[in-house]
Amino acid sequence: MSNLNKLTIKQAIQGLKDKKFTSVELTQACLDQIDKHDSKIKAFVTVTKDAALKQAQEADKLIAKKGAQAFVLKQLLGIPYACKDNFSTYGIETTASSKILKDYIPPYESTVTQKLKNAGAVLLGKTNMDAFAHGSSTETSDFFTTHNPWNLKHVPGGSSGGSAAAVASNMCIFAIGSETAGSVRGPAAWCGITGLKPTYGRVSRYGLIAMASSTDSPGPLAKTVEDAALVLQIIAGKDELDATSSPIPTENYSQIANAKTLQGVKIGKPKSYFEIDLEPGVKDNVEKAIAKFKKLGAEIIEMDLLSPRYAIAVYTILQRSEVSSNLARLDGIRYGQTRDKFGFEARKRMMLGAYALSAGYYDAYYSKAQKVRTLIVNDFNKAFEQVDMIIGPSMPCSATVIGDAEKNAMFGELMDVLTEPSSIAGLPSISIPCGFSGDLPVGVQLIGPAFSESSLAGVAGAFESATDYHIKFPL
Repeated sequence: MSNLNKLTIKQAIQGLKDKKFTSVELTQACLDQIDKHDSKIKAFVTVTKDAALKQAQEADKLIAKKGAQAFVLKQLLGIPYACKDNFSTYGIETTASSKILKDYIPPYESTVTQKLKNAGAVLLGKTNMDAFAHGSSTETSDFFTTHNPWNLKHVPGGSSGGSAAAVASNMCIFAIGSETAGSVRGPAAWCGITGLKPTYGRVSRYGLIAMASSTDSPGPLAKTVEDAALVLQIIAGKDELDATSSPIPTENYSQIANAKTLQGVKIGKPKSYFEIDLEPGVKDNVEKAIAKFKKLGAEIIEMDLLSPRYAIAVYTILQRSEVSSNLARLDGIRYGQTRDKFGFEARKRMMLGAYALSAGYYDAYYSKAQKVRTLIVNDFNKAFEQVDMIIGPSMPCSATVIGDAEKNAMFGELMDVLTEPSSIAGLPSISIPCGFSGDLPVGVQLIGPAFSESSLAGVAGAFESATDYHIKFPL
């Protein structure tokens, strides 16, 4: 078989089970795609070629020994993936794309990557990101800017831009990202793939280099909704190493029903999410997507929801404050370089956070932001008394041109305006491709109540099975 790197997880597992190809061949196909295209796209910070091929060889040995039973023991056996460079990987450099962590080799494994390792997934390497996840374009990486595979003059989104670009360009079968306020859904939308942001606490943060501890959520970037659900199945669950991980039992996400009908599903369309300045191509495609959901049987209910603009101020204060606290540990003594290696964006955010938390301003800023956060949470709770989930654009525009972020100090917050409210409230959401604005992809998002990942995947899967946007790739 040729073009093995273009397979979905489901297709790749079936091919390995049927012995149509080996994990080594599948992994080599991804590595060849990286060799061919990554010099232009720049998705990877580190490629672990030798280690990946060794892992693939081990997977092939287990498949030869156990056959299909091997995939009962290890559900992602032999499947190559890419991981955002803010997840600690034992023995592999982990920098969060910041020079202050250059040459840092973690002495332990993050829970997410350990679970994937236990499931037999093959790590191809670590992907580029906005340094410490401070950005929405992957332009604030201290190393280089990642390019959008659909148009190299544009950004892939951020902060999980490297992971999204790697999936969209078929350099891996799936990837892992993390979201604090749009960092999974944004790149997924701008790169034309699926991005699933779980409920806060659904996936362990242990070993994830913290940005804003109260909103950080690891999640999958994949070629299909079903693939994203398969990965969530592996990485979700309570973790004794993370006190904020939820004890609520996980569901069978991997068994999503790609229903032909959405009869009985109530989807809320918040007016405020369409009243902000949307790019015409984005608005048009999202409206068409809503019409498709309606055609599939869903009831679309126009509703009022707090303007997403309120979330910008809340998120900015909370995120800066938590950044200031989290980055204080990088003192140049225990690990990392000296603090003069911090980039401009990190310094700016730490200073603003320290200001918001200082004695004279804590009540005026941080305390007030937390109160407004509660209002946003309550507003969503009220909305979900009427509807099962909420729909809207993932991003207000298609991928911006490289360099645009430098023109606006609040670029990230403005780009993430439609994802910030649900992130602040800790809610799950999924972004799926729904069309194109010019030559660039457009994403539509579904937001659900806490721990409704199965419902979101089911409804998104129904849309996916009725459309063909998920099978369109630039490379």
